[in-house]
Amino acid sequence: MIATVSRHAHFNAAHRLHVDSWSEEQNTSFFGVCNNPLFHGHNYELIVALTGPVDPVSGYVYDMKVLGDQIKEHVESKLDHKNLNLEVPEFAELNPTAEHIAAIIHGWLRPHISPELKIKVTLYETPRNFVEFSD
Repeated sequence: MIATVSRHAHFNAAHRLHVDSWSEEQNTSFFGVCNNPLFHGHNYELIVALTGPVDPVSGYVYDMKVLGDQIKEHVESKLDHKNLNLEVPEFAELNPTAEHIAAIIHGWLRPHISPELKIKVTLYETPRNFVEFSD
């Protein structure tokens, strides 16, 4: 039997969407208010879903307490109440779009979760805007 289990988490962070090789006019035209030089913030909502076989003895796909602890250690501690552009090394050269943030989160979690389980990261930047990244 295959099932998907999910854990919900959240973090608050600020960022600026900006491409250094573009002019200020190009950045403002493309990113609008998200290009504010003084940054802007979001209350991000995160859902990490794991898909795989249900263990016949425990009845679990994965221990949700363990997943919660891993999200806290490997994601929330690195992103919560941070300026992504200035405080998170992965975004020193990478534009901190929702797409990139979701991919980075996936990369941080992947080494800690069995390769037999598929991981899907769903990241809500706003209640209406979200991205999914999976392997």
